[in-house]
Amino acid sequence: MANPRSTASIAGHPIHPMLIPFPVAFFVGTFAADLGYWYSGNPLWVTASLWLLGAGLVMGALAAAMGLIDLFGDRQIRALRDVWWHAGGNIVAVLIELCNWFTRYEHGAAAVIPSGIVLSLIVVLILLFTGWKGWEMVYRHRVGVADL
Repeated sequence: MANPRSTASIAGHPIHPMLIPFPVAFFVGTFAADLGYWYSGNPLWVTASLWLLGAGLVMGALAAAMGLIDLFGDRQIRALRDVWWHAGGNIVAVLIELCNWFTRYEHGAAAVIPSGIVLSLIVVLILLFTGWKGWEMVYRHRVGVADL
């Protein structure tokens, strides 16, 4: 049987794995900026974290769209339990970050310590799990891997 096929691709290269490093980096960067604010008290870190969160949400939406195209485009992908853990965890992470962004937008620096930093940490931990599940899909189930 052929490997599960990525339907959202350019010249045979899956788009979803090309996009996911961006929201991951932005969300981890948000946590780093939160730590910077906690350590220094410099409000520059509050502004940086708000922008990082916003960029992560935009890129997360793009990555999710490509992931959904792959999910609905191949029955073999939908049949994998790891896919559902990966997708569900990432949805939870994005929803947490969306709440985190709105709270920071409305309350500024007051929303960073302690709630914002805790939410950022939770998302980083979720991303570790969902990233592991994503690698399971590629390396164990060979999703999007070309048959040669």
